[in-house]
Formats: sequence, C-alpha cells, structure tokens
Amino acid sequence: MNVVERIHEAERAHTTRFAFELLPPLKGDGMEGIAATIDRLLPYDPAYINVTFHREVLKEVRRADGTVDRHVVRRRPGTVGIATAIRERYKVEVVPHLICGGHSRYDIEDALIDLDFLGLHNVLALRGDAFTGEKQFKPHPEGHAHAVDLVRQIAAMNRGEFVDGEVELTHRSRFTIGVAGYPEMHGDATSPEEDLRHLKAKVDAGAEYIVTQLFFDNSRFFDFVARCRAIGITVPIIPGIKPLSTVRHLELLPATFGCHMPEELVREVRAHAEDKTAVREIGTEWAIAQSRELMAAGVPVLHYYSMGKAENIEKIAKAIF
Repeated sequence: MNVVERIHEAERAHTTRFAFELLPPLKGDGMEGIAATIDRLLPYDPAYINVTFHREVLKEVRRADGTVDRHVVRRRPGTVGIATAIRERYKVEVVPHLICGGHSRYDIEDALIDLDFLGLHNVLALRGDAFTGEKQFKPHPEGHAHAVDLVRQIAAMNRGEFVDGEVELTHRSRFTIGVAGYPEMHGDATSPEEDLRHLKAKVDAGAEYIVTQLFFDNSRFFDFVARCRAIGITVPIIPGIKPLSTVRHLELLPATFGCHMPEELVREVRAHAEDKTAVREIGTEWAIAQSRELMAAGVPVLHYYSMGKAENIEKIAKAIF
C-alpha cells in the first residue's frame, strides 16, 4: 500500500494518522539510534516514516600560503539503505527524500531505479538546501534547479520515460510523489502568491500530497490550506510539527525556517529560560495543543519532525493517539 492510499483511508474514516521523520545516522554510526527511536514510536501505528536526505557539507581548509582548499564531506549517507532496512525490519511504509542538490539527472535516475528495484515506491521530492557557507542554492550543472523539475522526472519514469529516452524495454515505475509546502512562504519566494504558484506547478507535474514546513501558529496553516484550495490545489495537505525543545530554538527556528513564533509561546519559554526541562515540557505541551486543534480540523496525518529524538514525540503521540 502506498502513502496516498493510507492518507485517503484516513480521510474516508475521518481519522488522523501519525507519522514522523528521521535523519540517517552520521557517517560511522550504526542503526542502533534509529532503531531505538522507531521502537518507541512504532506502537502509535505510523502511516509512514520519512527518512531525510542530507546534502554534503562544503568544508574549507585555509593553507599556510593563504589559499583555501574546498572539498565536500558527506556526513549522513545511507538514506536508501536505511529506508530499506526500516521497511524490511518493521513492515511499515517508508518515504525516503530525494533532493536536487548535488545530483545530476542521471544520478537521480539511478537512485530511482535502485528504489524501484527495492520496492520503495514512496518518495518526497525536494530541491534541497544550499551548501553550508553558500548564500544561494546552486544546482548540479546537469541537474535540476527546482523541485518541480524533480517531480517531472519522477513522473516521467512512471510513464516509462528515461533521461536519454533510449531503452530497449520500457519499465514503468509506480512512485507516489510527495512535495513540501510552506505555510509561511519559502525563503526564496518573492511573495506568498508566487510561492503558491510554484506549489501548484509541483502538483500539476505529478505530486500527490503535500507535507508542510514546521509552524507554531495553526492559524497560518489553516490560512495556507484555504489559499491552496482557492487556486485549485486539491491533494491532501499534511501539517508538519516540530516541538520546541530549547531556548535557542526561539531564534534558530525562525532564522532557519522562516516560521513565526507566537508571543504566548515566546513569553512562556523566556520565563523558564534557566530550566531546560521546563522549556522542553513547554514545547511539548504546545505541540500537543497544536496537534489536538489540527486533529479536530480533520487533517489526515500529523507529521512530526523528530530529529532522531523520540522522547518528546512519544509524549505527544501518547497524548494524541
């Protein structure tokens, strides 16, 4: 069963499913950390587990003569392998990320062929972030500059069309494609209207559902959904939730993701800034309240950004599901 079928089942049953996102382990680590997280969250019957794809880190080393050596360091390889291991071990739907950054169309095609052979037919298609130290995203010279082009390539493979267009036997893959949406606008967009036009283009190209960037103000999500429906985006829209867990998140998350921090949440966290446990609990309770309101509104899935940590996500899931 693919993710969209599970989403539609939830919609028909007027229920809300649980889902969460994991980071692949750092290079050199094993699967133990991921397994420990999944073991704690599996009892809440996830509709799927997302596995992120992390672009390489650009590292600079300044030599004694003043010149700079720049080279790429891979820190979290193994998305396809981890996604396969999770599905085989836990028998749950897994959604690996695919990104444009750092990959040619041929690299992406090879990854899709591997995923198809492995039976991983759910993917989340993303542009990806800029290299660390770079101000703007730079696509691979033979790759894609925008997520919509990645969606088009995946959809083309579903029609049996390959990059070169020359294959003796035509196999049609059956990927279900998810994409990202931004309730508070993508950082590179010039206006909310432009951002929605880009999102609709991704849906028109073949995306079958949307997972949103994190947000802390549900009214912004509800407004986003209304604006999507008004321009003809009819696919399911899944809210993405990340519980605040440190005082630093008050500045870091808005700077990184462009999300608004409600004054009530900021005030409460500031009042307990010296108590790390209290701050984490405040963030968890806020996410629980968000989740209850979203569930009451009938969202098909609640998608949690776990960052590989199960404790606060488990508390939320226990309260909600």
